[in-house]
Amino acid sequence: MTDEAQFHLDGTVNKQNCRVWGEENPHAFMVQDEQTPSLTVWCGVWAKGIIGPFFFEERGHGVSVTAARYCGMLEDFVVPELRRLRIARRKVWWQQDGATAHTARAALTKLEGLFPGKLISKGGSVQWPPRSPDLTIPDFFLWGYLKSQVYSTPIRSLQQLKRRVRAAMRAAPEHMVQEALAALPVRLRKCSRLKGGHMEHVLLRA
Repeated sequence: MTDEAQFHLDGTVNKQNCRVWGEENPHAFMVQDEQTPSLTVWCGVWAKGIIGPFFFEERGHGVSVTAARYCGMLEDFVVPELRRLRIARRKVWWQQDGATAHTARAALTKLEGLFPGKLISKGGSVQWPPRSPDLTIPDFFLWGYLKSQVYSTPIRSLQQLKRRVRAAMRAAPEHMVQEALAALPVRLRKCSRLKGGHMEHVLLRA
């Protein structure tokens, strides 16, 4: 399972996957500084741990993810990492969300070439439901855990932010990743029973 997340220098946390369920509109809003430096971080989760991080940046500054940059990351980072970890590409099932950069024609063509018949994605070999953070390990577990570690104390520079992200990923306990993986089938069955409806309780264990 693969995903990207924004890490802001000031510790602002992206709430895009947080939802409030209620009978009345709370009319809540959050104020943040749009100019705060940030980095877009990619990682992948597999049976034996975390692959990454990869930082989308140019000349030391964070940049947005485009199809071209995503394809470059696949070729220049993912393929060498799989080789280094001795993971045979023919055995890899690649899952991603429906972000535009992921599902652009160029990105899908690249991914189908790397993982023929094993692309779990909008427009891929196996369709993946949109807006499904309850079913994606980076969303329901990894990003929250990493940000709690990265922002435990204030950060003063993007270089320090990168060091924190790398250290947090290296230190992530293997048993926590394994528990998140074990919880996934339970989540899938619950989502199926609810026909894609709201999952009231977060499931951490199988």
